[in-house]
Amino acid sequence: MISRPWIKFEMAFQDGGLLNVLPVQRMNFIQVDSVQRWMDDLTLMTECECMCILQSKPISTEDDSQSELMFTSQDSTQSSLEMLLKRAWIISTELTKIVQKLEKNKWKRVHVMTVRMNCHVRSMIKEYNTFTKTSTDEMHRYETILMDKCSELTDITERCTQTGEEETLLSMKMSINETLTSVGEYFSHLINLALKQEVKNLIEQLDTCDNLYSVESAIHRLYSLTREGSRLCQLVAQEGGVVALFKICRQDCFKCLYPSALRTLASVCCVEEGIYQLEKVDGILCLTDILTDDSQTEASRAEAAAVIAQITSPHLTFTQHLSSFIENMEEIVTALLKLCEEASSGEVCLLATAALANITFLDTLSCEMLLPMNAIKILLNACSDRQRVNSSYARDQIVTILANMSIPDQCASEIIKENGVQILIEMLFEKSATGILADISACERVQQKSAVTLARLSRDPEVAKAAIKYNCIPRLIELCRFPEERHNSDAVLVACLAALRRLAITSPEDLEESDFEQLVKPRLVDSFLLCSNMEESFV
Repeated sequence: MISRPWIKFEMAFQDGGLLNVLPVQRMNFIQVDSVQRWMDDLTLMTECECMCILQSKPISTEDDSQSELMFTSQDSTQSSLEMLLKRAWIISTELTKIVQKLEKNKWKRVHVMTVRMNCHVRSMIKEYNTFTKTSTDEMHRYETILMDKCSELTDITERCTQTGEEETLLSMKMSINETLTSVGEYFSHLINLALKQEVKNLIEQLDTCDNLYSVESAIHRLYSLTREGSRLCQLVAQEGGVVALFKICRQDCFKCLYPSALRTLASVCCVEEGIYQLEKVDGILCLTDILTDDSQTEASRAEAAAVIAQITSPHLTFTQHLSSFIENMEEIVTALLKLCEEASSGEVCLLATAALANITFLDTLSCEMLLPMNAIKILLNACSDRQRVNSSYARDQIVTILANMSIPDQCASEIIKENGVQILIEMLFEKSATGILADISACERVQQKSAVTLARLSRDPEVAKAAIKYNCIPRLIELCRFPEERHNSDAVLVACLAALRRLAITSPEDLEESDFEQLVKPRLVDSFLLCSNMEESFV
């Protein structure tokens, strides 16, 4: 699945009734070098110290307009939305830490952290109101209530540091729990209102602006927002983001912005509301027009393929909205196959093949469409082209298509004709060069799907003979017996056992007696347990 996806603050009570306010997904723009993060946060932390020591009093006697000018200059590169998300993440983290310290009855630390959190809340509200002029009355009401609750929490925690009586502290602890709950709830409400307002502003900018730079800036900020998780993607969809982005993709004057608009659409469509809105505005037809238009840039067609890949992902459970997709499927499949064949880079080919792979899961009719389009030849040729297929992720998509296409009987002859059996066997040797977990997982999928495809195709005696000729059986035995060869994957083991048993029907004499007795003759589950639990017996 291609995912180009907020920050969500979950309210949950732990044992003992303590509030836990946790960011479900750390924001992407905070995932940077640790030193850079420290430097970014330094301004926020020193501002808090100034609030604690100077009680928000200005250092100089300059007028407010000059102070505001300095403030704006200092944060000129940071939008109100980015500031809001960063502050929100910091406050959420502080609330979590307060809960942890409260559980251990560390009253002084609880008080110090409460003061710091209070400063962060006030700084966030002050900065946000400085950045934006669109705060609503409801937001101001929540701001007032939240600051009052923070002050109340600070007062309670300060009293806790001034007494040593256990009964009094226990009573105060319950009050702190209740107040923390209120702070968390009002904080979440305020953040949600602010985010909603910011999204509205961005979408309004997309709808009303005809200035290229302004529209490009709004798209970029909207894309950054969607990268923060599904909650914000849902918010963007609900506020009309999908409609506004497709409006841009239908205007020739914004042709240079198609790639960024489509990339943002792909992110928004990771949620059900996004796909629903896409279908509602005939988004499939717009995507088809872009994909089939040779005058469009490769970047635009690649990003349209990314949207197709996203909305047809087999991981999604709400693709029932795509009723119009079937009507345009032949045109889409043809265009994606052409994009794969003509791709100038690995990323473009990856997006095209990912979309094709997902479509073959969505409807079996697509496999029948692909066969007369010379798809097998195009895909296998791509596998031999290091410029187009330069990663395990791309090979994963291609072998997925081949696995799904191998179900119809007529596929086998095409595979043999294009030397596909040898390429599938080569995929059984897929290894990660980086050792990164995601890369290893992709290698596992390539091995597993290659074995599955070989097992399916080996129904045809000609394919089985070709597989045996290219030494497929020794490699399958290797994968079964040595866990490190299959990246310790049980899924690869099952697929290899199934393929080995299929080939053994055609040529049992190519297996040694011990291999036949342990890997073929027993029930599949027995062979699986033997290989997964008793590897040392094969060394």
